[in-house]
Amino acid sequence: MFKKLFLSVLSFMFMVSFAVAGGKTINGAGATFPYPVYSAWAYMYYKTTGIKLNYQSIGSGGGVRQIKNRTVDFGASDAPLTPEKLEEYKLYQFPAIIGGVVLIVNIKGVKSGQLKISREVLADIFLGKIKKWNAPEIQKLNPGLKLPDAGITVIHRSDGSGTTAIFTKFLSTVSKEWQEKVGDGKSVNWPVGIGGKGNEGVANYVKRVRNSIGYVEFAYAKNNKLTYVLLENREGNFVIPSFESFKAAAAFANWDKDKGFYLWLVDAPGKESWPIAGASFILLAKEKTESNKKVVQFYDWTFKKGDEVAKRLIYVPLPENLKSSIRAYWKEIGIY
Repeated sequence: MFKKLFLSVLSFMFMVSFAVAGGKTINGAGATFPYPVYSAWAYMYYKTTGIKLNYQSIGSGGGVRQIKNRTVDFGASDAPLTPEKLEEYKLYQFPAIIGGVVLIVNIKGVKSGQLKISREVLADIFLGKIKKWNAPEIQKLNPGLKLPDAGITVIHRSDGSGTTAIFTKFLSTVSKEWQEKVGDGKSVNWPVGIGGKGNEGVANYVKRVRNSIGYVEFAYAKNNKLTYVLLENREGNFVIPSFESFKAAAAFANWDKDKGFYLWLVDAPGKESWPIAGASFILLAKEKTESNKKVVQFYDWTFKKGDEVAKRLIYVPLPENLKSSIRAYWKEIGIY
């Protein structure tokens, strides 16, 4: 059933990519993080309303650029823009969905949920300080797991990426050395590794390269049947990536519509919280009132009808009180 829906969505998105812009088409571009759920929602919305959503999965950096240049109806970014940037670019912003960034590996004999990685070890792998899978720092965390005497190949994003912004924000939070040497953002100077374009590119590289590790939104790990790891959270627990652990991280969020809902969800408190959670945000040009209304109609529809599909794809729908706050925000700015 789910496979049929996924194939139908892919077929629909292929068709809609050739749609002619007009009154019955909404054009958006940006983050690859939410692409699976936006595609599924677009398919459902078209079947219900006859209105097409043409969404280009080009990365958060591209989404911000395109909405700044006013070449799309909306941009999408997993790295929220600060209130100052929203004012500078004359944009509105609101969250649409919550998900988790997970670590995926390709190690012979290692299955999903078997390998444990601590916060410090993760930072040291991506800094290039830990070079082999059987390094003492990793083996100590996994005494019952036979790890190979093989070099670690780091796979990271090559494009401007909100997934990278979330991931590097986490690394900067847990590692002072990472913060000082690399920092965080949609694009960083990676100390080691190979770059792949989009969540799709990273997933494909990890699938092909033995003894590799990368980071992707969880739907990409699931759809590509990739091996995910257990990661240590703030409370010192090794947590499995799941709908429940993403939801636990989101439970502590304090959203402020007066600041364009600017918020990071990384390293959230809570025993069950996944440490690298994040929201994906929609960006609208302030002066484009009519097209903004069409975008808002779509997302209002997803808030009402899209939760079950989101859950099946392991995304966390926004809580009802946040949806109400977003609708109040839309009303205040005259697009709802």
